[in-house]
Amino acid sequence: MTARPREQWGTRAGFLLAAIGSAVGLGNIWRFPYIAYENGGGAFLLPYLVALLSAGIPLLIFEYTIGHKFRGSPPLAFRRMARAAEPIGWWQVAICFVISVYYAVIIAWAIRYVGFSVGQQWGDDPEKFFSNDFLHVAEQPGFAAPFVPGVLWPLIAVWVVTLVVLALGIRRGIEVASKIFIPLLVVLFLILVVRALFLPGAAEGLNAFFSPDWSSITDGKVWVAAYGQIFFSLSVGFGIMVTYASYLRRKADLGGSALVAGFANSSFEILAGIGVFATLGFMAHQTGVAVSEAATSGPGLAFVAFPTIISELSSGAAWFGILFFTCLVLAGLTSLISIVQVIVSAVQDRTGLARVPAVLIVGGLTAAVSIALFPTRNGLYLLDVADHFINQYGIVLAAFVAVIVVAWALRKLGVLREHTDTVSNLKVGRVWMVLLGVVTPVALVWMMVDSLRQEFGETYGGYTTEYVLIAGWGVAGVAIVLGVVMALLPWRDPGVPEDEDGVVAAPVTEEAKS
Repeated sequence: MTARPREQWGTRAGFLLAAIGSAVGLGNIWRFPYIAYENGGGAFLLPYLVALLSAGIPLLIFEYTIGHKFRGSPPLAFRRMARAAEPIGWWQVAICFVISVYYAVIIAWAIRYVGFSVGQQWGDDPEKFFSNDFLHVAEQPGFAAPFVPGVLWPLIAVWVVTLVVLALGIRRGIEVASKIFIPLLVVLFLILVVRALFLPGAAEGLNAFFSPDWSSITDGKVWVAAYGQIFFSLSVGFGIMVTYASYLRRKADLGGSALVAGFANSSFEILAGIGVFATLGFMAHQTGVAVSEAATSGPGLAFVAFPTIISELSSGAAWFGILFFTCLVLAGLTSLISIVQVIVSAVQDRTGLARVPAVLIVGGLTAAVSIALFPTRNGLYLLDVADHFINQYGIVLAAFVAVIVVAWALRKLGVLREHTDTVSNLKVGRVWMVLLGVVTPVALVWMMVDSLRQEFGETYGGYTTEYVLIAGWGVAGVAIVLGVVMALLPWRDPGVPEDEDGVVAAPVTEEAKS
């Protein structure tokens, strides 16, 4: 049996822009600058580059190759590789579901802040405005709380845009959106950075960011931070790159594409560091505090520190704010689209649904959960805990299991390397197998052990143990259980997918059909 033709990217550039768009997200702007600053400044770039070359790009090639060779979403691709590996794919789909339901609300916040930038509506106390006046955060963490209309409506708009792009398909939807959003993001962010470089105190901020502390190179925590940043910023470990690569034509330079995507992502992170710290230098200059006191990360940087900085500008404050928050919206949307596409693709492969019904059903359900939980007075608490645990013990653990199963249990790295070298201009060779089979698992275990050491030292974020068990460990654990349960359900025969040019994929093994 031959399945319907699988969608394909129109051009290699379209695929690369979509892959870069997935990787370049909110974390590039509000996480990397602070991580680099806290871990040796300019000296951090050395372990960061080592992590990119020894684990980041090898992982990208690994996921590209699985998706490209086995022509499917994570569950189908892993199933075609070996029936026993299918739960890994569904585990990754479950992780994508969890991330997508809370990631969308951050984009909704950024949309509102584009408007708030006109007239600096956050007033003299951006922190109070963000928590109290905008989000109306409840006094205590919980699960049921009233909706916050100011967040609800932009969140609905985010989901409408996302589902429309997905419904249009790979070529007419995701590829076209990526060709518009990514160049626009880069242009707007370059304008933002140039403006920041001319602010009083910018040089002080850049000195803080780039001044190397070479003694930090011998600190194991710095290396853990470097591998962690590379891992989280490249969108590996939860099936996005497997899915995207499954839509490539049969002849595709997988190795070269991984290099381009990896270095493009890192280049944007460094650009973000320049822009953020030039701006923080201005804040330090205006308030008379050290850059170290102004430096922060995460939502605190975006929705508290930057509004404070914008209010200090003597001219062009509204435009600076509009540029910054529009960049957050664009970076967030390209990532959200890629995350939800993993879920849609998996359901299509599993049920045989056409794209539009799959998007309406799966995307609609995902949007409904997101809208029910996160535009509420408890939304910030839920987001904080779920994000921490699904990242640290969902994505990292799933990536580790995938690499160990494929490399050591199934011993498929040789097969994957042969495929990559056959279709790529850049040959990966045996070095890739060593990096992926040895260096990457060690780095992932190191990250998890370091995180667990902190976890058992004190309850995350000062939340109650019960809340962390339900919203944190519970969410991460349910993703694993769902992966196993979904893999036990019988499949319709997916057949052998045929490309639009008539070339069929790797055949489904007898073991996979059972």
